[in-house]
This record gives sequence, structure tokens and C-alpha cells, in this order.
Amino acid sequence: MYKGYYFTAIILAGGSGKRMKSNIAKQFICLHGRPMVYYSLRAFAESPVDSIVLVTSKEHLEFCQKEIVDKYKIPKVINILSGGKERYHSSIHGVLASPQDSDYLLIHDSARPCITKELIMNCMESVVKQGNGTTAVKAVDTTCQVDEEGRIIHIPNRNHLWSIQTPQCFKYKDIKKAHERLMKQESVMSKAEKEAITDDVAVVRNFLKKEVYVFEGSYDNIKVTNPVDVAKAEETLKKQ
Repeated sequence: MYKGYYFTAIILAGGSGKRMKSNIAKQFICLHGRPMVYYSLRAFAESPVDSIVLVTSKEHLEFCQKEIVDKYKIPKVINILSGGKERYHSSIHGVLASPQDSDYLLIHDSARPCITKELIMNCMESVVKQGNGTTAVKAVDTTCQVDEEGRIIHIPNRNHLWSIQTPQCFKYKDIKKAHERLMKQESVMSKAEKEAITDDVAVVRNFLKKEVYVFEGSYDNIKVTNPVDVAKAEETLKKQ
């Protein structure tokens, strides 16, 4: 279904190691002897996407080129560039660096190293069929909304709750326009408004007012945020 369209994958690898209690940025922590970001790059390189844009911090540009892309001979990487202060800054840098003839963009966090080629292909098919969307899994635990004092004020119906993951998939023209509008309004936005922009789904919904759908993700597609997650990711990668 996705054949005949040009897909670009943007991999965001500009995080820090604060919550990991590590001096190494988490995307470069080794899993089975290879930097975490390698696994996302490999999955997208082995998928049918046409090109890959890697966004990292300025100080890691040379490392990513020489010690990851060149060392492991990863194809399809057409650009490695530095990101920005906030996640959405890095996203817009990646979007603007993508080929202008792209039909669709897949934006993925390198902190999710267990992404698979099959899941990527499902995203590609889904975005062509349904439109802008994101991988997600149904919520397993009951969640609640609390006030500033920690009191539960609302328990939403779990059947309508999903946990959002990446890749998030968009029509190129939509995500580009949404980010351009965000950049124009950023100077007058409050701190709370900026903090509410946690991913690219929020950018499209808030600044383009377009529908975004969920695609079936995988519970194995975990986000590595603390030391315990490293062991979980290694176990999952070993199974894969």
C-alpha cells in the first residue's frame, strides 16, 4: 500500500543521561555492545523507507557519523544534523532537512531501540490509509487525574486510553506546516503552553487542528528512561 510514495524517517537522538544517572547520553549507552541509537537506525535502514535523517546534539555529530553510520555501514542516512533546546526544535530541524519530495515522514525517538521493521511497515501502511497518526498501545493500568495536593479527582475509562509511542507518522506537508506555525507563535507562548508540546502529535493537533489516529504498536517497543529499562531493552533485542 505504501509503494509509490517517498518516506523519510527522522530519528531524534538528542537526549541526555540525567534520569539514567549516567555521564553518557542515553542514546549512546551500549546495548549488547552497540550504541542504543544504532538499533533504531538499523531497523529503519532495513525497512522500505527511502531515506533517514538523524538529529543529535552538536557535540555528537562526528561521533554519529564515524562511530555509528560509517562503522556499521548503515545505508539511507542522508543527513546528520544538530537539534535544538526543546524536542520540537529538534523535530522541526529534522523536518526541514528532509527531502522536499517526501510524501510522508516517520519521526522516531532513539530511546526506543526495540523498534522493528514490521512495526515500521505497519506505520507506513497505516499513514497512507488513515492519515496522520502514531503508534500506541492500549493502557494496561488504570490511570487517574490528581490535583496539586495529590487527591484523585478523575478516573477516566481505561477502554478509551492508549499509551503513545513512536514512530509517529505524518503527511510531509502537514507536519511541516504545523511546525512552521509553532515557530511563528513560540515567542508569545507561555511556559505551560510550551511544556504541553511533548511530541509531534501535539504539534499537529494544536497548530494544524487536524485529526491524528492511533496505529497498533507493541508493548516490546519500550522507551528507555532509567537503568532498569536498559536490561529490559537488551532482553527484548536478544529475543528479536
